[in-house]
Amino acid sequence: MKTLNQDLKTGNFRRVYLLFGEEAFLKRSYKNRLKEAIAGEDTMNVHTFEGKGLDLKEVISLADTMPFFADRRLIVVEDSGLFKGSGAEPLVEYLPQMPDTTCMIFSESEVDKRSRLYKKVKELGYAAELERQDAGQLAAWAGGILSREGKKITGRTMERFLAKTGDDMENIRMELEKLISYTMGREVITDQDVEDICTERITSRIFEMVSHIVNRRTREAMELYEDLLTLKEPPMRILFLIARQFNQILQVKELMAQGMDRQTIASRLKMQPFVVGKVMPQARGFTREQILSCVEFCAEMEEAVKTGRLHERLAVELLIARQWQTEPQPLKQNR
Repeated sequence: MKTLNQDLKTGNFRRVYLLFGEEAFLKRSYKNRLKEAIAGEDTMNVHTFEGKGLDLKEVISLADTMPFFADRRLIVVEDSGLFKGSGAEPLVEYLPQMPDTTCMIFSESEVDKRSRLYKKVKELGYAAELERQDAGQLAAWAGGILSREGKKITGRTMERFLAKTGDDMENIRMELEKLISYTMGREVITDQDVEDICTERITSRIFEMVSHIVNRRTREAMELYEDLLTLKEPPMRILFLIARQFNQILQVKELMAQGMDRQTIASRLKMQPFVVGKVMPQARGFTREQILSCVEFCAEMEEAVKTGRLHERLAVELLIARQWQTEPQPLKQNR
């Protein structure tokens, strides 16, 4: 992001940019900022293409056309799939000869860094991987927004807020707007404000589901799963988040074994201390082998879905049932 910010500040733009990664908010934000900085209010020289199956001849033809009464022609390509799969060769060959008066911005959900197009964009321009931000970065960003609105919040309350909202920046922004409106006329945001107005995200429900799974409360875990399906959450996303939660438990378990405290673990894993505090009791209750078994079974279920051996909804149901029946077993007390 440092390079993008520098280009935006100086106005020295590269011929081609690629924005990709998990953080959709940052991709959209930088795409719009680049578009505004490069083209301003000019609409005549701005062209947007979206989705797969692009007519690359049309894209190249526009890129080759001199801008009309402007310094640059801007071409924005979104979710084209050109960086993952075949069909991008014409662009690979064309980009080195694209005129300096044209700037091209790609915003992609899926990117294969081994592809020729990715390597060519990286060679000629800049490829920005915009990943999920860690707890410290999110807290600083959210705190800055609140500060500009004349609001104050303690570190503990910020931890509670981020634990409730998750790490999706778009969601955090919306929840901040709710908090700001809710506390109109007051300067300090409290824990109670967060509890009263902020909506609990799927990650919080996943944490609760995993708690039920590891404590062999199958019925409660299955009820939460049905709730998430009712909310239109894709089963594969639920499976991914369950697997990520078990991975976090495993990582916390291993760092606890090294004698690290909550704050140190949070810093090492880039998690909110509040979240680490909730994970630690789960990590204490099971052996490393038991948690690792959960992680491995999640991977098996994901592979079964991807290879067509299992329907994605059934895969999560099997995961919930399997953990309750066989893993983990209660630890024996040392005498």
